[in-house]
Parts: sequence; C-alpha cells; structure tokens
Amino acid sequence: MIDGKSLPELQAHLEQVSQEMIGLIRTYDLDATSPFEVIKVAREKIVNQEDYVRFLELSLEGRIFGEAAAAVMDAEKNS
Repeated sequence: MIDGKSLPELQAHLEQVSQEMIGLIRTYDLDATSPFEVIKVAREKIVNQEDYVRFLELSLEGRIFGEAAAAVMDAEKNS
C-alpha cells in the first residue's frame, strides 16, 4: 500500500488514465514512432490547449501511478 492506496486501486486508476489517454491519442491521431517523440507530436497535433494540458497530466499520472504500483508489487513480492 502506498499513500493509502492498494494495488487494485492503483491498477484501477492506471486503467482509467490509459482509457482517457487512448481517447486523446485517437482524437488527435498521435502517431509518435518513439517514446521520445510523444511530447513533440502532441504539441504539434493537439490544437485544444485544455486537451494538451490534460494529455500532459495523464502522462504524469500514468508515470506516478505506474511507479507506485511497481513499488507495491515489489514490496508484496519481498514480504
């Protein structure tokens, strides 16, 4: 458990983030060929500033919650 969140809660949040991100990817046809191009492609193709900010938020949330879920899984494995 991290910050009061269990692994199933973290995974559920990651799924929600993923679904919203997929919606933005489809809406704006974001077709980056590498992870290093994702922000550049998003900046060029996402014309609505609110969607761009949300894309960045989702990217950050995905990273944070992914790392938290990995830490919980490691802790459970090592206990």
